[in-house]
Amino acid sequence: MPSPRRVFAVAGRLFAGTVLVTWRYVWSTTPLHRHEGPGGEEDRPPPLPPGVLDDRVQLDGRGPLFHRRFRVRVAGAEMDPARLVGLVVGDFKHFVPGEVVDVHNGRSGDELVVEMPGPWNGPVRIAYRDPATVRLVTLRGHLEAGQVQFRAHADGDLLVFEIELWARAASALVHLLYARLRFAKEVQLNMWVRFCLAAAATTGGRLVDGVHITTRRLG
Repeated sequence: MPSPRRVFAVAGRLFAGTVLVTWRYVWSTTPLHRHEGPGGEEDRPPPLPPGVLDDRVQLDGRGPLFHRRFRVRVAGAEMDPARLVGLVVGDFKHFVPGEVVDVHNGRSGDELVVEMPGPWNGPVRIAYRDPATVRLVTLRGHLEAGQVQFRAHADGDLLVFEIELWARAASALVHLLYARLRFAKEVQLNMWVRFCLAAAATTGGRLVDGVHITTRRLG
């Protein structure tokens, strides 16, 4: 178990990040539809393609597995799903809250490092890519262990953009801050909400019915 001094130091940095990110949308009128519940076998992550796994991939963690989905629907989008996902891949930094998150290239062209509040960075690697989907896997040093997927598709006249995560805490300290004190969980929620709103704005269309957020917990 981490020392109380370390817990308070890390929690302070995460709290500051939470305040900064939350301030940007707390006064907005964007509805956030949050649903939480127990998970089942269908909430486990998809298998990784052959050749992705190596000694830098981080899949082992602590505590329960969380399956989270963030979804927005856009009317009147001026681009198709493949174009939007292509922009996510090509300019990830455009979509994240820049006041507390920074993004730069990793060791290779298929890796990114997302710098977040707290003593962790978020190194990730592209594990799967098709025209309207990109899935990332966490690397050693990330605060979580798992995968995150960005996907866009058409639903009638609407464009739907989704972020889907399958992850658990990478360490006992992160588990404490995420599942117990909830600081890390709120930083993550706020960041992905902002990402979805940026994606909706980037399409040139109009957000329909806010942001839908579902969280399912296994274990």
